[in-house]
Amino acid sequence: MEDVLDVYTRPYDPNHPQVCFDESSKQLVAEKIEPLPAEPGKEQRYDYQYECNGVCKLFMFFEPLAGWRYVEVTNQHTAIDYAHQMKYLVDDIYPNANKITVVHDQLNTHVPSSLYKAFEPAEAKRILDKLEFHYTPKHGSCLNMAEIELSVFTHQCIDRRIRDQQTLKQEITAWEEERNNLGNCVDWQFPTADARIKLKRLYPSIQN
Repeated sequence: MEDVLDVYTRPYDPNHPQVCFDESSKQLVAEKIEPLPAEPGKEQRYDYQYECNGVCKLFMFFEPLAGWRYVEVTNQHTAIDYAHQMKYLVDDIYPNANKITVVHDQLNTHVPSSLYKAFEPAEAKRILDKLEFHYTPKHGSCLNMAEIELSVFTHQCIDRRIRDQQTLKQEITAWEEERNNLGNCVDWQFPTADARIKLKRLYPSIQN
């Protein structure tokens, strides 16, 4: 835990960006009956009947010091998908960075070996040499700022019925552009000293 909190105290460095990474999902739902439009004094009304159109997986990249975020939509979130997200981070988002710090949770796919499942050894090592991983503690994923940004994203963008993946991607793009243009950053106010008191349960117990 303190390792992650120490990362958050580092100053902004474009050559060594700090990126928080998290995953979520979104069920796609189509209307069987057209919603009734909003009227004065009445919100838009939806029928209780709907049609399930599958589930999309969402990968969130969030650079809190730069006020930048990006959400990728996929059909699944396997070790191979994770590996390709890390390659995208290195080659497309930060191709000129010397090193990229990645903060994420301890999901079983969030490991270097996932890249060796997806790529040839030389390619996997090339990508991993650009990455520096830091893991939130078990039951302490709230320390991942990407999880906080995912909560904002859910509330502002997808907390409603969305019928298909194309519509979902359009909504995400519009949300990203608006929020990135505003440059919404995070002023992290939870230092290690506070964590030792408030999150004492996350520390290993020492028995005499």
